[in-house]
Amino acid sequence: MRRSDPKRLASNLDSNTEESCTTYNMLKVSRHLFRWTKEIAYADYYERSLTNGVLGIQRGTEPGVMIYLLPLAPGSSKERSYHHWGTPSDSFWCCYGTGIESFSKLGDSIYFEEEGKYPGVYIIQYISSRLDWKSGQIVVNQKVDPVVSWDPYLRVTLTFSSKGSGLTTSLNLRIPTWTSSNGAKATLNGQDLPLPSPGNFLSVTKTWSSDDKLTIQLPLTLRTEAIQDDRPEYASIQAILYGPYVLAGHSIGDWDITESATSLSDWITPIPASYNSQLITFTQEYGNTKFVLTNSNQSITMEKFPKSGTDAALHATFRLILNDSSGSEFSSLNDFIGKSVMLEPFDSPGMLVIQHETDDELVVTDSFIAQGSSVFHLVAGLDGGDRTVSLESETYKGCFVYTAVNLQSSESTKLGCISESTEAGFNNAASFVIEKGLSEYHPISFVAKGANRNFLLAPLLSLRDESYTVYFDFQS
Repeated sequence: MRRSDPKRLASNLDSNTEESCTTYNMLKVSRHLFRWTKEIAYADYYERSLTNGVLGIQRGTEPGVMIYLLPLAPGSSKERSYHHWGTPSDSFWCCYGTGIESFSKLGDSIYFEEEGKYPGVYIIQYISSRLDWKSGQIVVNQKVDPVVSWDPYLRVTLTFSSKGSGLTTSLNLRIPTWTSSNGAKATLNGQDLPLPSPGNFLSVTKTWSSDDKLTIQLPLTLRTEAIQDDRPEYASIQAILYGPYVLAGHSIGDWDITESATSLSDWITPIPASYNSQLITFTQEYGNTKFVLTNSNQSITMEKFPKSGTDAALHATFRLILNDSSGSEFSSLNDFIGKSVMLEPFDSPGMLVIQHETDDELVVTDSFIAQGSSVFHLVAGLDGGDRTVSLESETYKGCFVYTAVNLQSSESTKLGCISESTEAGFNNAASFVIEKGLSEYHPISFVAKGANRNFLLAPLLSLRDESYTVYFDFQS
């Protein structure tokens, strides 16, 4: 945040907030401070700023599409920010230069060399890489396993290629302040090494050979951090982090969370890896237009096919939940046909699609309230197509989810029964093509229990045009 009282940052949430030029400059400052002091706090700061303040300022993998200011207000969007995303050829504000330069230097602060009786190298960032350490006469190969939410550990493996000098050198590995001693582990050639407490370096001095293998396992802890504001009325405004990752909730502005007295892991739970195979999108074509089944403000409508990485893509994605406890794994979407399922909106975990109590329209409600009308039998399409499916109500046999025969945007979907329907084209209107979900869960995804609804959390760096909330209002 810019031009602010450092102890009154809550007042700036609704204004232009994190400037990528400032992050760029602070990375340079922290890099120099670490070189001069070897203080691990500067290495921790560098990791956090790089992870959250740099990696999320490029739009996906689109080269030359950068952002000036990273908004942090509830319901923000990088696309809807004051300057929004730039363009590849004509948006050259200052942060374009520093942003592009930051991405060209992603590997420049992983390793730091130190002279002395035993030449040393400090590894302050855990990023898969290769260091040809000439003064140490070895090649260090660092391999980092991808971080995921369902396996809360950072795992790093270091192997070596000796140049045959017989030189004794020192290797110093950062133990970040965000980790915990409980579950942390380091081994050298299968033998446990004594680990220092978080916020220190693990130092190993030896003559390295090509047979050596050093591994380190660091727990990734969930935690909350209050916004830097000394006014009591803002004490409840907090962010959620997983290791060095700032987590953002898919939200258009709601930010109320009821904090439990128990541990964070009791009300913030990881999304299993298997859930991505359960994400689907239902489509229909009318004329030359493709439509998708969409959660539109808790009502189920048909909307025009959206672009990926948008709120509309989130709202058009649902998770198919089997209505049993078999826990079966499916290799393809067709494996769901013939099963009883429930539909959970992608960005509203814990909610289900049901038939409205007073009419035939489909709405979204809390799963604790939903009754049997939330269960559908997924069958082959009534239109006889080889790629279509239909959704038959488990409660009302012979009644199917259907759309308008003359389909238009924002058309409500309803539950209609074949025996009662005299509308021509009903079979086509009740048949959908089932496709892979337009959105998918990031490997680091969680569900947080909110005061009024649950929030789907993902790293801030992973979002493109979607609405999000970084700071939440925690109420006891």
